[in-house]
Amino acid sequence: MNVLTPFLFPFAVIYDLATRVRNNLYDRGMKPSATFEVPTVGVGNLAVGGTGKTPMIEYLIRMLSDDYHIATLSRGYRRATKGVRIAGPGDSARTIGDEPMQFYQKFGDNVVVAVGEERVFAVPHILDHQPAVDLILLDDVFQHRRIQPAFQILLTDYRRPFVDDFLLPAGRLRESRRGAKRADVVVVTKCPAFLEEEEMQGLARRIKRYTDAPVFFSGLRYGTLKAVSHEGAEVPDNVVLVSGIANPAPLEDFARKNYHLVKHIRFSDHHAYTRADVERICAIASKEGAAVVTTEKDFTKLGGAAFRSRSVPLFVIPIEMTFVKCGEEFNEIVRNAIKRHAA
Repeated sequence: MNVLTPFLFPFAVIYDLATRVRNNLYDRGMKPSATFEVPTVGVGNLAVGGTGKTPMIEYLIRMLSDDYHIATLSRGYRRATKGVRIAGPGDSARTIGDEPMQFYQKFGDNVVVAVGEERVFAVPHILDHQPAVDLILLDDVFQHRRIQPAFQILLTDYRRPFVDDFLLPAGRLRESRRGAKRADVVVVTKCPAFLEEEEMQGLARRIKRYTDAPVFFSGLRYGTLKAVSHEGAEVPDNVVLVSGIANPAPLEDFARKNYHLVKHIRFSDHHAYTRADVERICAIASKEGAAVVTTEKDFTKLGGAAFRSRSVPLFVIPIEMTFVKCGEEFNEIVRNAIKRHAA
């Protein structure tokens, strides 16, 4: 459980006042929120940092892509471009951001991937340029209140749920816990594989103090390592894990349980890898006689070319979201909400 730092409490009160006034203006219609005829599904959180938004977007793509022409819309954090941009063959993590690039690399043949700081202008742009799109997945829009999604999915991390957190800067919350009332469903993410029913019920009760939305519990499923620099390379015994994600703890736990993890090289979330970083990573892996293992998100910036001329192979570990229980119920709620909006 997070502990409130007394020194930061006055700043958290000021932040609470500012966000409460802003939300109140939207709630009362004094600041407008746009809606669209095309169904939009928002995925977001109350806290800063990683709660599993990317695995959730990918889960929704896999669930819905047989029935809809999907577009994903993200801000494109830390990209070098501005404005609305629809991903194409010439794009990279530098031009559209690492997470959108991950979507494009995995689903670009079937899904439109777009970025834009002002999502309220980006949605019409997508529909103008990609008229076949009939469903838009909005990445990280819970506080982007200029858009009112047809359906809102609120994520919260099992290890640091919003009910135990405090407002910035005393804690990690972008807005008050009361903001959860805008959610249509709440998904507790990154849960352990074996979660007791009693614990789920207890956390769900605490969450329901702030929202009437149904609460679901999900975890992460890690796939088989995939060689991306040395084709046909065998899965190694020793690995050096490289991550630039907000919360690498579950990934590290998995690596320790399934491989001989000799070192975990951590970078900040959305880190832009340099040649010097690659040199350091390869030097450490060579010294340890290990292969390098990284996430799909980090691979969009590390790439495989820098490793092909070296003896150190690079592997990517796929990550998928999976529900601890009641996954079909969640799917049905989402599908029905989309159908109601499209009707």
